[in-house]
Amino acid sequence: MAIEQVGIVGAGQMGNGIAHVFAVAGYDVLLTDVSEDALTKAVALIDRNLTRQVTRDMISDADKVAAMKRITTTPKLTNLGSADLIIEAATERETIKQAIFEDLIPHIKPDTILTSNTSSISITRLASRTDRPEKFMGFHFMNPVPIMQLVELIRGIATDQDTFAACEQVVERLGKTSTASEDFPAFIVNRILMPMINEAIYTLYEGVGSVQSIDTSLKLGANHPMGPLELADFIGLDTCLAIMNVLHDGLADTKYRPCPLLTKYVEAGWLGRKSKRGFYDYRGDVPVPTR
Repeated sequence: MAIEQVGIVGAGQMGNGIAHVFAVAGYDVLLTDVSEDALTKAVALIDRNLTRQVTRDMISDADKVAAMKRITTTPKLTNLGSADLIIEAATERETIKQAIFEDLIPHIKPDTILTSNTSSISITRLASRTDRPEKFMGFHFMNPVPIMQLVELIRGIATDQDTFAACEQVVERLGKTSTASEDFPAFIVNRILMPMINEAIYTLYEGVGSVQSIDTSLKLGANHPMGPLELADFIGLDTCLAIMNVLHDGLADTKYRPCPLLTKYVEAGWLGRKSKRGFYDYRGDVPVPTR
């Protein structure tokens, strides 16, 4: 099927980035969120990020104007009924995602492809709660979406080849690279990345090194662009914990047990950059380690 109109559920960090890249690639984008304030902020952020791309000669002024015209927002989920492809980018809670798809199904076209940007939840399980498991798959963008080049495509057990091929073509039109992952907890990137971050938190928890020494060691000793604790703050400590719990529950291996210190930070509401405190305190001009 020809995909021209894309519906995106969720106007947060991932949703606004996904809307951005689809609009630049020439797709008509309908962005929805339960919060009208979130929609307003998302459009303003997309505008700023497009301006930044113009100043860096990545796109032209005309490209920016055209992209902004392609983005429409709505607080009503059911208004996504005309979309050819829907990407759910809501919070990483399975019950919320299931409720979104159940609410959408009566209003969408028979051939609409449903996808989730989930970073860890079973695609097969999400698909089983819909009327079209063969037209359902994982469409996992990396953060920040306009910059990161990878998209993980995850087949559920029932996903058909036509659906996979259609999503593969979409990724190509976006100018990004796709990798195919089987539907196992956390897929490829987070299956490898999150245990590394969790181990860095254990290293801090056990007093092996400070926040600064751990991040400096990985940046200079392993040539990582960001230290693991800095990266955890960027991702969101609540998201890191949720993915580690999915790995631990889904694979039943103690090596995926979330570090107690990660749990404590989340319980304190210190979620990283988005809450201004995590392994670093971001309330001043320069981030300061909190341990």
